[in-house]
Amino acid sequence: MSAPITAVAPSSDALVLASIANSIGTITLNNSTRRNALSEVLLDQVMAALDDFKTKEVRVVILRAFEGATVWSAGHDIKELPQANQDPLGYSDPLERTLRAVRAFPAPVIAMVHGSVWGGAFDLVASCDMIIADETCSFAITPANLGLPYNTTGLMHFLGRLPINLVKELFFTAAPIKGNDAYKWGIVNHLVPSAELEAFTTDFATKITKKAPLAISVAKEQLRILTDYQPIAAQIFEQLQEMRRTVYDSKDYTEGIQAFLQKRPAVFTGK
Repeated sequence: MSAPITAVAPSSDALVLASIANSIGTITLNNSTRRNALSEVLLDQVMAALDDFKTKEVRVVILRAFEGATVWSAGHDIKELPQANQDPLGYSDPLERTLRAVRAFPAPVIAMVHGSVWGGAFDLVASCDMIIADETCSFAITPANLGLPYNTTGLMHFLGRLPINLVKELFFTAAPIKGNDAYKWGIVNHLVPSAELEAFTTDFATKITKKAPLAISVAKEQLRILTDYQPIAAQIFEQLQEMRRTVYDSKDYTEGIQAFLQKRPAVFTGK
């Protein structure tokens, strides 16, 4: 691009746009009215695009928001979360299925980030193989704002990328990390000016398409297995699940969801 990204409304009613050029598949989150909230319908379309890319020998995927989006994604669609007594992030949750699809995709997935990334969307970009962003980017993981017990798999995603003290800061404060700090902590691979973001990301992806795709695919899967399959005793996993259950069965979780939907500050009591 020769000019900074400007606010441009999406040109299609589709929640996700998918295209292929020069062995690069691009998936664009395209729901401006909901700030690219990660609804089940939107996430199903992301997974469908990834499945289609597999059949067409795409060598690199770029995951991005529509041009001009000041919010890359507002995160999990809160309206779709259960309000009480049900795990809000179970194995079959659409976001969890999408994260697994991104991590298991047999080619590199690059998140191109312009704007802020919230909640589950942070987990989504962190599940990509690399993140390229500009100075407008920020990243926040926000379950503490909702009284929501984040799942163990999600925590492991962050522990696999970041030092534990930063993971604690992110989860305990729910405060966003700005671009320079995100680069310093290694959340972002490359931080570039807005005017150069698309050109830089496309050039970066193009270089990967020139390398041996099978070698890259196998290396990605090796790294996924080595980082995903951490040994944990069955009884410890059950203990963690029981701890999470006490949170999503609590009054605080109900209060957090209702406060969000009613657009008011939540009042948490620890019960």
